[in-house]
Amino acid sequence: MDRQHGLLLAAVLALFTILVAPILHPPWLMGLVVALYSLILFRFFDTKYLTYAFVVLSILYGLGLLPLFYFSCTLAILVMGEIVFGTGADDLNTYFYYIIATAWAAVLVMVYLNRIVPLTVILGLIVAVLLKVILLKYEDSLVIEALGIAMTMYLIDELNYKADLQMVVIAVIVAFTFGYFAFRFKTADLSGLFSCALIGIILIVFADARWFLIMLTFFIIGSVSTRYKYEFKKKIGVEQGRSGARGYRNVFANGIVAAAAAVLYGVFVRPEFIVLYVGCVATAAADTIASEIGVTGGIPYMITTFKKVPIGTNGGVTATGELVALFGGFVVCIVSLLFNVITPGMLVLCTIAGFVGTNIDSIIGATLENRGYLGNAGTNLLATIGGGAFGLAMFWWIKF
Repeated sequence: MDRQHGLLLAAVLALFTILVAPILHPPWLMGLVVALYSLILFRFFDTKYLTYAFVVLSILYGLGLLPLFYFSCTLAILVMGEIVFGTGADDLNTYFYYIIATAWAAVLVMVYLNRIVPLTVILGLIVAVLLKVILLKYEDSLVIEALGIAMTMYLIDELNYKADLQMVVIAVIVAFTFGYFAFRFKTADLSGLFSCALIGIILIVFADARWFLIMLTFFIIGSVSTRYKYEFKKKIGVEQGRSGARGYRNVFANGIVAAAAAVLYGVFVRPEFIVLYVGCVATAAADTIASEIGVTGGIPYMITTFKKVPIGTNGGVTATGELVALFGGFVVCIVSLLFNVITPGMLVLCTIAGFVGTNIDSIIGATLENRGYLGNAGTNLLATIGGGAFGLAMFWWIKF
């Protein structure tokens, strides 16, 4: 009961702050009021982690480091989110209610403050729900959630990118539909659903739908290769965990650099960011198919010593794996060419970049990952960076 009363009073505080902050100056005075009220909630109600988040946000606002709009939106999202999750449920329906409730709260803040920035708010909401999925089991995570939401909105807004509202709506529908079916077909878990949606929206809004379809090509290649001889891979203990369902680590490791390339392209519209994007996706596809099919190609050889190693050893490569890696990257590049995203010259560069990237993955796996310095997600991330950077360097050198 104390927590329910605390959440109700926290909602009152958030509403009061949103209504009064625009007219109460200087900002540190509003920040002080929020901080003092939060201390009362901390002392008498079971909402200490929410009050921590309120205090941190109020300090940032009071110091002028967090503008009013992001401050107000974050407060509204946090409170509505905690009210929705007050039941303790952790399923897809609850996250759906979370999105609806926080979206309405954010829309009301936009209208009241006369700051209509749908892309900024949508990406902030997706980051909010993604952080909730990842951190729900950690009670003390609300400060991280608050900072993640506020900083995401702040950074997106600072890009000053003008996105067509209709395109934003289409991007949300397409990306969430894809994420939902990936979840239903058990190729992604809940965190994978929302991280896929986040990257999908970024690709469609900052570039266009063709870039999303190129990423979808990688996803299809990865899903098919994961299921290739799955029972055999399970028997020898090298199968993808959770029956192949990807989580946020896998999605971001393979897609975050590509998403950054899409943002850079959307802001600067330069061809090198196209090469960076396709090179990253080609690397992700090449590495995934090499890992999933290569392990069925016989005894591997360590890439750094060329000595035989057990199947599934990080850094072990097979002739089959190398061939399918080249094929996987080539498929991504052919799709990119058919969609008229890249030129034939770029196709050659990006195919090579994908092949180089997957071997960078093997080298990192043989050295850093085997020694415990990196996990699989970190290795994949560095590989996509390496593949994309190689393609970019070749593009600058050859000057296509």
